[in-house]
Amino acid sequence: MNDAEWALVRDLLPVPGWLAGRGGRPEGYCHRQMIDAVRYLVDNGIKWRAMPCDFPPWPRVYAFFARWRDAGLVAELHGRLHEAVRRAEDRSPEPSAAIVDSQSVKADATVTHDSRGFDAGKKINGRKRHLLTDTLGLLLAVLVTPASTTDRDAARILLPEAKDRFRRLSRVWADGGYTGHLADWTAQHLGLVLDVVRRPDDVSGFQVLPRRWVVERSFAWFLRSRRLVRDYERRTDTSEAVILWSMIALMNRRLAAHHPRPVPVRAV
Repeated sequence: MNDAEWALVRDLLPVPGWLAGRGGRPEGYCHRQMIDAVRYLVDNGIKWRAMPCDFPPWPRVYAFFARWRDAGLVAELHGRLHEAVRRAEDRSPEPSAAIVDSQSVKADATVTHDSRGFDAGKKINGRKRHLLTDTLGLLLAVLVTPASTTDRDAARILLPEAKDRFRRLSRVWADGGYTGHLADWTAQHLGLVLDVVRRPDDVSGFQVLPRRWVVERSFAWFLRSRRLVRDYERRTDTSEAVILWSMIALMNRRLAAHHPRPVPVRAV
């Protein structure tokens, strides 16, 4: 991170337990070093043991990553950055509309057999990432499942969790994979309008479809992080944490662009 990015994210970091009087001892490395190391791993797709010597030792960085993943701190930081970006775009901090879609990716040999599957439609053996984004393309919720999981089954898990966090959410756009009884179920149990944007039958080749292109762009953003080109993680919650870190880096850069560093004034 440059100084402008760190100045923005520093005030949004969760307060450590020892600093808030909840016990524990002070950490040996500053948060900027740890966050830089995690972002370097996500962006460059390296192994944990290949962490450059410029960063803290890789076991300490991994312990930081795992602690934030298990305690929900990475999700907390992501949520604070998401609200800040929406305010910078003159939007309400809590969205009222969203787009849902999925992406199947190949899994590495490190992925266990019980957490991977085969997507018969796309001929991919691996995992599937189910994303819910707002109309800006920013991540609202993520769920990683075996690739054999259907979009409708994953939506029954993803949408209720998103509705509990975002009370204003009232409309969700989706593609043809979410047709069926899911629309009736979301309206009855969640109070959500599921609007399926269908592809015209008389159109051949590529076509930008209303609303659906937003989440497709988000998938392209994630694939810029080399750690997300394939799924290398043994646990699905680790894959979800890596996706959150990728979006954190993107939102942090966007906020820094909105709030550039002040130019120092030289004395005459």
